[in-house]
Amino acid sequence: MSDATLHNATQDPDDFAVSISDSIESFIVAVTEVAKGDEPDSAVPFLLLEVSQLLLTGGRLGAHEDFVPDERYEPDTGPEPDVDELRERFATLLDPVDVYSEVFDPYVPRSEPVASRISDDLADIITDLRHGLAHYHAGRISEALWWWQFSYLSNWGPTASAALRALQSLVAHVRLDQPLVELDGLDTDSDVTAGDEELLAEEAGKVMAAEIAGPLGLRGT
Repeated sequence: MSDATLHNATQDPDDFAVSISDSIESFIVAVTEVAKGDEPDSAVPFLLLEVSQLLLTGGRLGAHEDFVPDERYEPDTGPEPDVDELRERFATLLDPVDVYSEVFDPYVPRSEPVASRISDDLADIITDLRHGLAHYHAGRISEALWWWQFSYLSNWGPTASAALRALQSLVAHVRLDQPLVELDGLDTDSDVTAGDEELLAEEAGKVMAAEIAGPLGLRGT
């Protein structure tokens, strides 16, 4: 039976909310621990696992019928916690594989690839999730569920999906003993279009997987 059937109006929304909030809080705690850099050898595999699990939670939200908040206007949750330190920690921890290339919307014809950063992605995801948690902890359950569902569809879902693709690709390159294309020359501020593949090729140098396998907790075959 699908989540679309399991999580409909006949189910107690509080039970669903508890499950979702537990998953989200677990993700935030786990990823924050990874960012400390105490165990860099397991960073990438652990992030791959955590982002995968978070997207299962997002899938449950996406498959659910639309949540409707109790209030017409969203209540103020107060100042957003700063994520700059977490972002910077991940940028350092994931160097030199932080930057990757992603197509923003696969259903837009001839979509142009854009440069993204896993560190930015993780910080943005946590910002969205914490915003919903602020509502949840304040007792505004319907508001929290609405926010998590809305932001999953509009922001953190696509962002997490892109980050997962990058992490999975990184693991695959190492495990399959395939050289990586270095993206040090590609920045998130650069205007990269679909016709710039030759430019990317010129900027990219070959980075053997063995050079990053140890520091990032990966092992080749």
